[in-house]
Amino acid sequence: MLRLWGRLSSVNVRKVVWTAQELGLALQRTDAGGQFGIVREPHYLGLNPNGLVPLIEDESDGGPVVLWESNTIVRYLCARHALGRLYPEALPARFAAEQWMDWQQTALNPAGRQAFMQWIRTPAAERDAALIAQSVAATEPLMALLDAHLARQPYVAGEHFTMADIPLGCEVHRWFGLPQERPAWPHLERWFQSLQTRSGACGVLDQPLS
Repeated sequence: MLRLWGRLSSVNVRKVVWTAQELGLALQRTDAGGQFGIVREPHYLGLNPNGLVPLIEDESDGGPVVLWESNTIVRYLCARHALGRLYPEALPARFAAEQWMDWQQTALNPAGRQAFMQWIRTPAAERDAALIAQSVAATEPLMALLDAHLARQPYVAGEHFTMADIPLGCEVHRWFGLPQERPAWPHLERWFQSLQTRSGACGVLDQPLS
């Protein structure tokens, strides 16, 4: 049994849920963070000193594995349960996946965060249109870059679905769910539609933002 702490409204928790479902893992999820609390309790901080979600505890032959940081968790689960499939064995393919996962966390997510926070988590009367505009201006070139990349291949790391598609799929789901106009990105849209058809994405890519 894989234990996961984190509320499903978190884009980072959704990555882990989707990964577990792709791998057919039994998952016990405990709501944590935000209105659910838990993350500042001493026991939780002893496992994750950042006081953030997600956090997993996984039983292995060598004892429990405790991990935080969503993309690291995705890598770990795919390496343990889908080596050569979701976790590429060949180094060029593996590190192509790794670099796009890092790009999601360090470039795409920070760019889009303010638009998400303003549209979804800020009352309408308190929204800052300037922050939304800045976020859109930062994010749209990155989405165009990803669209151009996907014009050359069906999935982020090549010909097949891998661990790299999960964090980016969750990020694009969040951006596409915002109530604002966006340019046409045909290759990005084709890729995202293909992700939505995957059984592992049920309950993740079909959920409203909150």
